[in-house]
Amino acid sequence: MCGRFSLFADPLMFMSEFQIDSLPFDWHPRYNIAPGQMIPAIIADGGKRRVGQLRWGLVPSWAKDEKIGYSMINARAETLTAKPAFRRLFERKRCLIPADGFYEWKQMDRGKQPMRITMRNGEPFGFAGLYDTWIAPDGRKVSTCTIITTQPNELVADIHDRMPVILRREDRSLWLDRDHFDANLLKSLLAPYDASEMRAYPVSAIVGNPKNDVPECIQEVAW
Repeated sequence: MCGRFSLFADPLMFMSEFQIDSLPFDWHPRYNIAPGQMIPAIIADGGKRRVGQLRWGLVPSWAKDEKIGYSMINARAETLTAKPAFRRLFERKRCLIPADGFYEWKQMDRGKQPMRITMRNGEPFGFAGLYDTWIAPDGRKVSTCTIITTQPNELVADIHDRMPVILRREDRSLWLDRDHFDANLLKSLLAPYDASEMRAYPVSAIVGNPKNDVPECIQEVAW
């Protein structure tokens, strides 16, 4: 699964990397993003990319209660077309969720050790995601998203049995294109990212508490 990540890239670097013209919200560095929080997400609108904020934890439009979002922070790549909650979204509501690192907990003899996983070059990247809008009984529009996961690559396999789908830079436009749907082609993008381009290192246990959204969360610690 993917249950924590970070995004503290310089906003101008972020906009350049993801081909975004403007940021419609205040930009703050995030070191410990957790489910239930508002997160940046990118969609294609009329061939142009735009970014907004969605709540992490998918609430499908047909849901009876928005609490379902707490159990839908991730969607398995292998079953996207088999589950009603995801099939329609896979066809029409795909998004890109930017990050510059994510956390997983490795089981050790002394307990679980949080690990931060990033690109070797330190650059931001994008998770494959799905989104939807739910209308609450009181008329509120609740826009939410989920991060797609897949089998781990060689690096992550030593830490956890799943990893988020990270899209290659050259595949982002295809993923976001809502006008051309090729299920088999899109499924081929949902593969483990090249382990040789990534690194993992231990971080402080403070990352386990989402209230700790501080730079110390990303600092490497001794084993």
